[in-house]
Amino acid sequence: MQPVPLSERQLDAFADKHAGQIPFDTSPRHLAGPGDARHVTHGLAAAGWATVSDPLSAEIVMASPDHRYRLQFDPQSATSAWWRLRAAPGDNDHGWYAEFGELVPAEVLAGLTDALITPPSSQPDPWQPVTSAGWQYEDAGRAFSPDSLCRIEHRPMSEFHERPSWHIEVRTSSDESFPGPRIWHAFLDEHVPDRLVGAFLGALADQSPLQRGMFDRTAHYSAVQEPSPLRPQQVVDAHTARVKTLRAQARAVRRQQTAPATPPAPTTAVQPAARR
Repeated sequence: MQPVPLSERQLDAFADKHAGQIPFDTSPRHLAGPGDARHVTHGLAAAGWATVSDPLSAEIVMASPDHRYRLQFDPQSATSAWWRLRAAPGDNDHGWYAEFGELVPAEVLAGLTDALITPPSSQPDPWQPVTSAGWQYEDAGRAFSPDSLCRIEHRPMSEFHERPSWHIEVRTSSDESFPGPRIWHAFLDEHVPDRLVGAFLGALADQSPLQRGMFDRTAHYSAVQEPSPLRPQQVVDAHTARVKTLRAQARAVRRQQTAPATPPAPTTAVQPAARR
């Protein structure tokens, strides 16, 4: 499987769409709607992931260069999970699985996939970005967005799971007794690394707005949209710059992984003293 580099034609197609749209700042993020899936797929392609699905299918399947990770995007899914991300077991790591619903913002999911392909950063507590953003945190392992429509839950261990798993839900009502229909969900199993969980939750709780076009689909009527100070070309330029940065970071990671081990310094043999 040979990865096909992200082409200028693909970046131009993204630019053509967004350069013709007047951007609107849309918040909160969990209600901003799906946005453009290429926020996720372009980042992975820039890091060397290959598209392994039928190019004429609506489904997109991408695989990492080492074949360990696999992302599936299926907009015709019969289930509520349109995105599925799998990791096969590694030498010293468990395999893991995560899934995300149709209306998860692509930029939020990209927070996780970007973290997967770039050098690890220290993120000791996945809750930290949530609590820093002012979300209501409960000791029982739950947190609620300020509008109470998004709930994060770290469910405890059970007979089927050796570690707690993560569940995120966005619903149409803030009434916990009658929360209404589910808008979108995310599930991250017990083996998803904490740094990836933290990256997803950080992107979700980020208070900066997401840019959407005037007629883009949002997830809920209470999403707030205001004309953005950004020009359309600035939105395109930010995407292009991010992709280039990801490409450079991913290359640095691969070089580090494939660098030969430094051989031990040669030792100078001690010569026996000459006999007199």
